[in-house]
Amino acid sequence: LEELSEKARVHLILSTNAKKIIEYETDYKIGEIDELAFKSYENDDCSCKLASGSFEHDGMIIAPCSLKTLAGIANGYSDNLIIRAGICSLKEGKKLILVPRETPLDLASLRNMVSARENGAVILPAMPAFYHKPSNINGLADYIVGKVLDQLKVKHSLSKKWEGL
Repeated sequence: LEELSEKARVHLILSTNAKKIIEYETDYKIGEIDELAFKSYENDDCSCKLASGSFEHDGMIIAPCSLKTLAGIANGYSDNLIIRAGICSLKEGKKLILVPRETPLDLASLRNMVSARENGAVILPAMPAFYHKPSNINGLADYIVGKVLDQLKVKHSLSKKWEGL
């Protein structure tokens, strides 16, 4: 969000669990996260413009993407704004990038990943590489963020590209 908000007008939806995880896993406050976005929406607001296929955008990122959200997108079951906006992105031919981070994966989740991919989503698991020799945890996170931004063709210098051996 920090990297993308410098280059794009970011519309942000935080799930209830995302808010809890942010507070547990980071030093950020939810207000600080909201300030990075052009506009923030509540996940239960399925009447907002993001819930419509007519909302124009360059792509959508769901990061991290829970396996519940993945299942909703894979099976067309939109019970919240994140899933509805993701389904709208796919039906309108827009880029949808799903960043699951759970491991190991059960068979149902793997099948949902295949189904979401068949429907046009990009499945980009939060699996860091080490060829760029990260010096800290931020280097690992930057690698994943860089991969996501690459999918949207957003220029960045977060990590070194693979140049071969």
